Amino acid sequence: MSAPGIGGPQVERRLRPPRNTLDPRAVAWWRTRVLLWTLVPVVPLAVPGALVAPARTWLLVPAAALAVLGVLGAAFLPVWWFRVHRWEVTDEAVYVRTGFFRQEWRIAPMSRIQTVDTVRGPLEQLFRLSTVIVTTASAKGAVHIAGLDHRPAAELAERLTRIAQATPGDAT
Repeated sequence: MSAPGIGGPQVERRLRPPRNTLDPRAVAWWRTRVLLWTLVPVVPLAVPGALVAPARTWLLVPAAALAVLGVLGAAFLPVWWFRVHRWEVTDEAVYVRTGFFRQEWRIAPMSRIQTVDTVRGPLEQLFRLSTVIVTTASAKGAVHIAGLDHRPAAELAERLTRIAQATPGDAT
């Protein structure tokens, strides 16, 4: 369906979910991150709670509650995140969708790409994963595709760089 607009007719397109999922190892990577972040408040509560008898109840009860929440979060949240995170690259743009309750769709036109980076933190290296960061001329910030196998991530970064170099820049 065409609609007249400034600069000529426009083609109406429906936004569809991006097609690609992350590497399944992203679930284990996210689980590990949740468990490590759970340790941050649990250890400082549990250690003195175990050593100081008068404060034992006041420290161990919150430590146990936080530990249970962390374990439950590690069990369920990464699977959920894996189901909702999607990405896709076309010759025109990079598409990323995240979130369930608060969904965020990011579309970065190739003409707006400034840099493409591949990042591998220590945990990502352990799980052989990478994050591709696409920096654009946007106030919203970079587009992140986290949880990709490190080899396809490097290939994606090369592909994005080639497409962005071949795409004329945005004059706006």
